[in-house]
Amino acid sequence: MDEKVIYKKPPRSTALACILSIFFPGTGALYNRQISKGIIFMVIIAGLITSLTQGPPLFVILLASLLLAGFYTYQILDSIQTAKSINRKALLGDEEEEVEVEEFPQAVKSGSIFWGIFLLALGGILLLANFDVISYDTVFDFWPAVIIIIGVKFIVDYVYKKNNNEN
Repeated sequence: MDEKVIYKKPPRSTALACILSIFFPGTGALYNRQISKGIIFMVIIAGLITSLTQGPPLFVILLASLLLAGFYTYQILDSIQTAKSINRKALLGDEEEEVEVEEFPQAVKSGSIFWGIFLLALGGILLLANFDVISYDTVFDFWPAVIIIIGVKFIVDYVYKKNNNEN
């Protein structure tokens, strides 16, 4: 009962993608039909701008300013390159895409419990810092612990996959 639907991807204007990204960061990706990327770009830009308005120390202001400028430029260039890629695929004949239509589509499983818990904990810590329950200085003092935790996670995943492949 599987049907296949073929649809053509419409060409994308690189100029419009650029203009949208300049005026509203993330909308260039939305225009290119990359919804999750556009939303992530918007959240990152909003987070960087918010970090500048909280009155942090000079080092944090400088770092956030550099990150903001770099990421703002990146998202503009990314929207232009994505629009060019979509148009290039259309010229080469790859604009048609076959999509299998299922009668009852299944939910896509993604992510892991580790990253969900990690993001909840990080969000909780930053929320406590916003309400002055803990200070931002304390949070910034322990940022290397985040890298250590992620490193341990990668090592555990590697060992787990290696053990499963041997069995």
